[in-house]
Amino acid sequence: MGYGFVMITHDLMIDPAAFEARTGWASKPEGLCKGAICVPAPEAVGSDGRLDLTVVADKLGMPIVQDPSSGFSAIGPEALGHALSTAVAPDLELPDADGNPFRLSSLHGRKVLLVAWASW
Repeated sequence: MGYGFVMITHDLMIDPAAFEARTGWASKPEGLCKGAICVPAPEAVGSDGRLDLTVVADKLGMPIVQDPSSGFSAIGPEALGHALSTAVAPDLELPDADGNPFRLSSLHGRKVLLVAWASW
């Protein structure tokens, strides 16, 4: 839990139990907690008891994306202080399937999805 998930909602306010079920983060009196980690976030809890995802995303370092045209929002896993500050990737050079060098910068101006995997 907590790695690689995307939580999509039509409302930026969400029931704490639903949020905990999807992310492992529980809303407690001391803050948002996951295991031994608790982040104070009293402003995340609305008057109706639901969590404000914009505040939660900010406090937990979770990326949040909103699409105003559809009214949907999505949040990803917590970065715990390691979120990217820009969407500009470094200029990587790796071998392609034939062993030839390939530079990421050759795709400049295009949308690119990078997928990384590690066995550990």
